Amino acid sequence: MHTVVSNLLSWRKRYISDKHLTLILAFFVGIFAAVAAWILHSLINQIEHLLTSGFEYQSYNWLYLLFPIFGIYLTSLFVKYVVRDNISHGITRILYAISRKQARLKRHNCWSSVIASAMTIGFGGSVGAEAPIVLTGSAIGSNLGQMFHMDRKTLMVLVGCGASAAIAGIFKAPIAGLVFTLEVLMIDLTMAALMPILISCVTAMCFTYLLVGGDSLFHFQLDGAWAIERVPATILLGVFCGLISLYFIRMMTACEGMFKKMKEHRYVKLLVGGVILSGLIFLFPSLYGEGYNSINVLLNGRSEAEWNGVMGNSLFYGQGNLLILYIALVLLTKVFATSATNGAGGCGGTFAPSLFIGAFGGFLFARVWNVNQIGVFVPEKNFTLLGMAGVMAGVMHAPLTGIFLIAELTGGYQLFLPLMIVSICAYLTIIIFEPHSIYGMRLAKEGNLLTHHTDHSVLTLMSLESVIDRDFQTVKKDMELGKLVHAFSRSKSILLPVLDDAGTLLGEIDFTKIRHVVFRTELYHHFTVAQLMAPPVATLGQNDPMEDVMRTFEQTNAQQLPVTDTANRLIGYVSRARMYTMYRKMVADYSAD
Repeated sequence: MHTVVSNLLSWRKRYISDKHLTLILAFFVGIFAAVAAWILHSLINQIEHLLTSGFEYQSYNWLYLLFPIFGIYLTSLFVKYVVRDNISHGITRILYAISRKQARLKRHNCWSSVIASAMTIGFGGSVGAEAPIVLTGSAIGSNLGQMFHMDRKTLMVLVGCGASAAIAGIFKAPIAGLVFTLEVLMIDLTMAALMPILISCVTAMCFTYLLVGGDSLFHFQLDGAWAIERVPATILLGVFCGLISLYFIRMMTACEGMFKKMKEHRYVKLLVGGVILSGLIFLFPSLYGEGYNSINVLLNGRSEAEWNGVMGNSLFYGQGNLLILYIALVLLTKVFATSATNGAGGCGGTFAPSLFIGAFGGFLFARVWNVNQIGVFVPEKNFTLLGMAGVMAGVMHAPLTGIFLIAELTGGYQLFLPLMIVSICAYLTIIIFEPHSIYGMRLAKEGNLLTHHTDHSVLTLMSLESVIDRDFQTVKKDMELGKLVHAFSRSKSILLPVLDDAGTLLGEIDFTKIRHVVFRTELYHHFTVAQLMAPPVATLGQNDPMEDVMRTFEQTNAQQLPVTDTANRLIGYVSRARMYTMYRKMVADYSAD
């Protein structure tokens, strides 16, 4: 088998260039991502139909208290005993792989998230299937690239192909898939990246049509043409969506922190998260699964009776006067349901929840506006659609993705201008409080987030580990000058670190600063290293971000700096010249088409 693979790789190198191979792989990534999305949604729909098809629409259902807990428990067992790896926060995991793992994702990511999220969401987990599919598509691209020994930059493009193909396939929105990769995964739009990503997007969408037909996830009919008089309401909706996004991000972070404290208590997490989730779904069945059925109710309702259908299967059914209260409570509790799902051990993303709360937020805004007759009448269906774009733009810090996804998804191109207004206003509102998206904020705190800023991105991609020189000569503090001179004769550096028996850095000997004594042999027995050494101008920690390393060199004007661990034990030295050489090479590679 190994011989066959080697022969195939040799044949490929002779007859197919890397550029052409990237285009071919992008085509297959699009196919596989579309198939993975179809499998996942089919599994979710089959499980949900099997469990809930017999529920009473006009009344509450006690089984809502059991299904979510059981689904999360199954998922946690699958992750613990089969996957044996953390597969949560799919898009964050992709961002980390791009910035720190040379765009290499593990093989199990090609299938593990599909199975885990199908169990979680099918049994009622209040999360989305998009992030798991994006991770799956990216992992397919990464592993295909690794199979053909592609370089880091090409692997990054193939990861982007997988992510964009996943979005394009799920929503039948190729442009949204492209801009999602540019805005969220921070992959620069060069000609080398544009064609493969477009190929994967179009391929995924075409195969999705072959698999499921032409039906969209959401159905929308424009309720009256957009009028210029609605600009004030549209701007305010954008600000409202930005504030909802802020609430969603902050509460999600707080809840994640709470569940992280229970890390060692698996069954406590399952119990707490399961009880919160099942209790909320029992009260508000709209929180069950992705919630797309409820979004369609709000998008397609034409009368109070139809809109009231969103309260089906709940204690609120038949209480039309409580619709605003129900919508508001669902909007506020969705973040807790999503956090509880993932915190308890489930698998899913925040893509669908952001669409969900956006739809409910847009409808709530329009209903309150119209009930109180604040200004000109605003169509609630239209504002439901606009709210979806606004919250997505805020939560993901991706206004273009919000605009194009909603426009392509629903065919709502007649609302393109208000979609732009809402998305921009939501983004400008959230950026005041949160500089990073819900996916990037975790990595940004660790200095591992790649951005479109070339200098920052190159420093993020650089690894301190790769520039450390571990081949160094050491001396003891009680060593006499004569032996010190002999140590310098064997060293390649003008700096000699002074260490104790435990390897702790005590100081340095700089040859240029002791030249006045090194050539006087009569002093060789009168001076020791302890008398000649000096503390280093600065030390670097082994986990310091490269941005901090570069800043330290600039501030100290040093040519070499020691790198120590947390116990101040010397690991090695970083040379300014070597670091800048690598930096210039990576800038050239990063900027090349």
